Amino acid sequence: MTNKLKIINDPVYGFINIPSSIHFDIIQHPYFQRLRRLKQLGLSYYVYPGATHTRFEHAIGVMYLLGIACIELIRKGQEISPEEKEAVLIAGLMHDIGHGPFSHTLERAFIKDLSHEDLTLLYMKEMNNQMNGKLSLGIEIFQNKYKKKFLYKLIASQLDMDRLDYLKRDSFYSGVTEGGIGTERIIKMLRVHNDELAVEEKGIYSVEQFIVARRIMYWQVYLHKTVIAAEEMLKRAILRAKQECNKNGVFATPALGYFLDNAYNENYIFNASENLKTTMETFSLLDDSDIIVSLKEWTNHSDTVLSELSKRILNRDLFKIEIGTKKFEENKINKLKQKAQEKYNLKEEDVNFFVFTDIIKNKAYSTENDSRINIILNSGKISDIAKASDLSNIEALSKTVEKYYLCYPKELE
Repeated sequence: MTNKLKIINDPVYGFINIPSSIHFDIIQHPYFQRLRRLKQLGLSYYVYPGATHTRFEHAIGVMYLLGIACIELIRKGQEISPEEKEAVLIAGLMHDIGHGPFSHTLERAFIKDLSHEDLTLLYMKEMNNQMNGKLSLGIEIFQNKYKKKFLYKLIASQLDMDRLDYLKRDSFYSGVTEGGIGTERIIKMLRVHNDELAVEEKGIYSVEQFIVARRIMYWQVYLHKTVIAAEEMLKRAILRAKQECNKNGVFATPALGYFLDNAYNENYIFNASENLKTTMETFSLLDDSDIIVSLKEWTNHSDTVLSELSKRILNRDLFKIEIGTKKFEENKINKLKQKAQEKYNLKEEDVNFFVFTDIIKNKAYSTENDSRINIILNSGKISDIAKASDLSNIEALSKTVEKYYLCYPKELE
């Protein structure tokens, strides 16, 4: 037991204590250790070289912030038993365990019908079986089935410990200081009102800063146009590899090969419990390195689309991307497609791998009742932050912003 109470030196928060032996056992599990091999921000390091941190660090950070939040709420008179505290830390520690290679970049690229949250729950249940039911309460909280709903809100809401950590951590590693937030102050201002999380009125300015920082991080980091170009190219490389695997065969690591082979037979993965177990075990072996190693081999593939995309991704020879508030003219798109078809000797159905357009959306804050950030006013009343704030732009940030993009090889200009 004593040997399991380790200390982790985190560059964002300093020394973090692993709170108990069960948390240590979770961290040591191969499913969790895989998070060391999954980049938190996908291909964002193509723009911000320092953004190479992993899901592992983020998960540890979420656990740490949950511990602080529980201590603060208990100090204010909120009843949280030792078992509940242990469980909510388990839920936070494991909340991202179902992520795939490059995190959100390749979400649903390998198992299209399951999100990373769905996969997380499957892995939590499997680990719970292996650990004799010790994770049951944590899983109950993770699914929002526990009687104290505020515990779920600590790990899944608009002001949860997940968001507080990733904004602070991503800002730190990317070097985008505008994304920095007052994490500790926000946690100090937390209260529970009618089983809902709320923030004391004196914490309004910190919450305002949090929402604005989130907007900045999305448009400057997560949805940076060069990041979008790189990640869309990677998605198309994986799609092409699936097609080539189905036709002529393609190199892949064993873990990646399993999903490329079964890309056109999704029912196989779930039509029997044995197949599901194989799928989960194989997915737990899949990480960023499988993709990079395969991309290196694909650069020599006979298929022009696959080899060209792979070379460009590895060498950061990325497509040009244009961003606008209106749809791009069909005439312009068609001209670029024609040029691409001629230059790379492509079949008509393959041109969309080189010239493509889509839309990106983002909303910094949602005013929906079940997810809004509640402020406890000094009068005792509860108000949504958008109404309690004297900044008019907070309400404006609750509107969805849409932008269109057009990607194509820069030599086609």
